[in-house]
Amino acid sequence: MSAPAVPGLEAVFEVEARLGELEDHGVTRAGHRRVVPIVGGRVTGLFSAEILPGGADWQLVRADGAIEIDTRYSARVAGGGYVYIRTFGVRSGDPSVLEALLRGDPVDASEYYFRLGVRLETSDPSLSALEQSIFVASAIREADRVRYTAYRVT
Repeated sequence: MSAPAVPGLEAVFEVEARLGELEDHGVTRAGHRRVVPIVGGRVTGLFSAEILPGGADWQLVRADGAIEIDTRYSARVAGGGYVYIRTFGVRSGDPSVLEALLRGDPVDASEYYFRLGVRLETSDPSLSALEQSIFVASAIREADRVRYTAYRVT
């Protein structure tokens, strides 16, 4: 009987999502809710697309200071097809580092943890392979954008 394959990671696309101004919704029954609009950006690599305005990151700041990430946004490829992108994950680190990120100060990515699961959905037949894999990402938060490299789990 053979053993299951050991998963690997293959870097396949890059995302640069431009962000709007953070909306602080305050403490709700779920926790401290923040919403960060996604106002544009680009996807390059395995597929190339323009990120459309209208998406957002519905963040939940936990009692331990970590931020639960929940983004949903759309991207349009050159041929006119769409890719729906959803990420979920966590950004955590020393409270002073997280506060610096919130202010928009430059912080070295090694100073905090920012990892994502990435789900892709499309009706474009030429992109259907995107729905056949699992993707994870390592992300960087900058003053007005989030950048990440997505890896296909092999």
